[in-house]
Amino acid sequence: MNLIPIPAFDDNYLWLLHDGAQALVVDPGAAEPVEAVLQRLGLKLKAILVTHHHADHTGGVSLLRESTGAVVYGPEAEDIPQPFVGCQGGQTLNVLGVRFEIMDVPGHTAGHLAYFAPDLKPAPLVFCGDTLFSGGCGRLFEGTAAQMLDSLDRLAALPDDTRVCCAHEYTLSNLRFAMAVEPDNHELQSHQAQCVDLRARGLPTVPSSISLERHINPFLRSRTESVSRQVRRQALGVSGDVEVFAALREWKNNFK
Repeated sequence: MNLIPIPAFDDNYLWLLHDGAQALVVDPGAAEPVEAVLQRLGLKLKAILVTHHHADHTGGVSLLRESTGAVVYGPEAEDIPQPFVGCQGGQTLNVLGVRFEIMDVPGHTAGHLAYFAPDLKPAPLVFCGDTLFSGGCGRLFEGTAAQMLDSLDRLAALPDDTRVCCAHEYTLSNLRFAMAVEPDNHELQSHQAQCVDLRARGLPTVPSSISLERHINPFLRSRTESVSRQVRRQALGVSGDVEVFAALREWKNNFK
């Protein structure tokens, strides 16, 4: 299987997975970039996976469905362009011979899903939408800090080599914040330098890996002493894992 991040808008990635003949696309906020790749590679679109209802993830769904006949899958609890097959966490989905385990990961939106392919070669992958980013996590538009922390915990428990296919190129800004939280994190320093080089050459910084994110992402490290200590300096009086996480997210919201 071949994995392609298709750039769209200012910083979106529309992930395309294909076997040389057939393809699926994840969160097509626009149809035109997907159609261009399908035509260039001679691919037939068979399925569309949607993680959540925001327009930059669904704007191209109807046009692609109408032009290709692709089946649309998305969170049954959210308003996805009809018709679509409603999905929820705990279900499995087989597309292009790939088995996806569907995960409930609320926080960014109330019904946000992730699609985990544990058997894919050369490594598993997860399409995680706007829940987990490289070096960061999504804003809490509809869910709570407790929900997002739980969602990130479940994503962090995936196998080390799982490829993290997030929906935005936010890595450099996320890593600037991560460095403010953990300035002495040497793995973070090294990864930031690598990502600066990648972006200077016009290359994507993703997919990342679950192993890497556990070491450099403050939102997966909010229980560590180095992160929680810095958060408590910013937000006096916070206590407990959820309060620390919420304060970390608020710090990022206001970070310049």
